[in-house]
Amino acid sequence: MDLSNLKPPKGAKHSKKRIGRGQGSGQGKTAGRGHKGAKSRSGFKFKRGFEGGQMPLHRRLPKRGFTNIFKKQYAIVNLGRLEKLEGDTFNADRLIELGIIRKVGDGLKVLGTGQLTRAITVEAHQFSKSAVEKIQKAGGKAQQLGQSESQS
Repeated sequence: MDLSNLKPPKGAKHSKKRIGRGQGSGQGKTAGRGHKGAKSRSGFKFKRGFEGGQMPLHRRLPKRGFTNIFKKQYAIVNLGRLEKLEGDTFNADRLIELGIIRKVGDGLKVLGTGQLTRAITVEAHQFSKSAVEKIQKAGGKAQQLGQSESQS
C-alpha cells in the first residue's frame, strides 16, 4: 500500500448535480428552484435576519442596557494561582514574565479564590476583601498601588 493507489471508499464520492441540463436530468426547466417568486430569480439573496416580511426577531425584542464607556478592564489573578508559582513577591511585571497575565489594562486585581499556605507579598491595583484577608492570615502583605486616585 502506498500513496499511488489510495482510493476513497465506495459510495463516498458523488457526481455533481448538473442543474438546468434538460428534462431527462430531473433538474431541468426550473433547475430545482420552483415556479416564480424571488427565490427563483437570479441574483437573489435574503437580507440577514429576513423572515419573509414577518417582523424579524432582532426587531421584535426590546433594546436593553447600555455600554459603559468608563468601564475598567482589570487583569485578574486568583490566590490559588499565586500559591502554585515560584517566588514570594508578585507584581504585574512579574506575572507577565511568568505568563499568568497577558496585559495589565487598567490594573491588576487579585481575587480570593483558592487557598494560600505561605507568606507572599503582592503589589496590585485592586484586591478583593477575601484576598486581603487570606494574604494577611498567611503572614503576607497586600500592597495596593495607585491609592492617591479617588475611589468611589
